Parts: sequence; structure tokens; C-alpha cells
Amino acid sequence: MAIPVLTSSRLVLRPLEPGDAGDIQHLFPRWEIVRYLTNQIPWPYPAGAALDFINHVALPAMERGTGWFWSIRRKEDERHLIGVINLSLGGGSNRGFWLAPEWQHQGVMSEASHRVTEFWFNVLGQEVLRVTKAKDNQASRLISERNGMRVVATKETDYISGRMPSEIWEMTRSEWNAKVKAD
Repeated sequence: MAIPVLTSSRLVLRPLEPGDAGDIQHLFPRWEIVRYLTNQIPWPYPAGAALDFINHVALPAMERGTGWFWSIRRKEDERHLIGVINLSLGGGSNRGFWLAPEWQHQGVMSEASHRVTEFWFNVLGQEVLRVTKAKDNQASRLISERNGMRVVATKETDYISGRMPSEIWEMTRSEWNAKVKAD
């Protein structure tokens, strides 16, 4: 399945491509972004890491049909991405994202998250969405709450900022569709 461009009222989500590496390499390596990401990400973020991620993680998963990665862009300036959002099959976390700090607290990630969650349930036909996040990541927790998700388990996880408690959030397709219909 080709990965579609997704849109919302303010955003264009384009499938990630090698040309996005420059923006990612410039925006991503900031403590405000990476501190709550798993320690699988190299830190400090080395030169060339964004292109390596796109070519060796994102694109292969997209080709296999096990991952969907989008750049987040504002309709007012589609030339530059301001973050990345993805969906992945399997594992304990099906959705991940990051957003440049200057665009946080404006509802951008809630809007992008809503659009890809709709894709997860009603295009891909998945029954359950699970997201693992650091308990201290209040902004990400609020997005999950707004999506109608609930905490179903806790565990310890190694993040770039160290080992800390994590929460596993979950929702079903029927819960999502009921919430969307009620909104």
C-alpha cells in the first residue's frame, strides 16, 4: 500500500523521504525533543543520523508495510517540516511523534495525531492502538487523554534522559469511532 498524504485543517502530513533529512538533522537534536525518547536513538545526535534513520529505519518499514512515517508540515509553509509522526505494527508502541518546540502547545500534534489515528483504525483496520510514553511527559499524556486513550499498564523504560516509569496507553477501534462520532 502506498503511503498517502494526509491533511487536516492546518497540516499536511507527507510520507517521509530522504529529502527531509536536512530539516530533521537541524530540528531534532534538542533536549526538549529527545529527553523522553527511548535510548535507542543515538545521543548526542551525530551528523548524518537523520538520513541514516530515514534510509535504514523508516523507508524499509514503509516498504515492508509495517511502518508509516510522515513529515508534519504547516499548510502555510509546506517546504519545511516541523516534526515527524509515525505508526508501527507490533511491539508495545504503535504511534510515535516529535515536534519542534516552537510549534508545541498550539494543538499541532493533537491535530496530526488525530489524523494518523483515524488512518490506523479506519484505513489500516487495526483493532487496538497502544502507545508507550514516559510518565513525566505531560504534553504527550494530554494528547493520549484527548484521543480517549487510557493507561493499561506501567513499566520502567530506558530513555535518553535515563531510566524512568512509563505508561502504556491503549484504545480500541470501537472506542475511537465512538469518540469521533460524539465529537
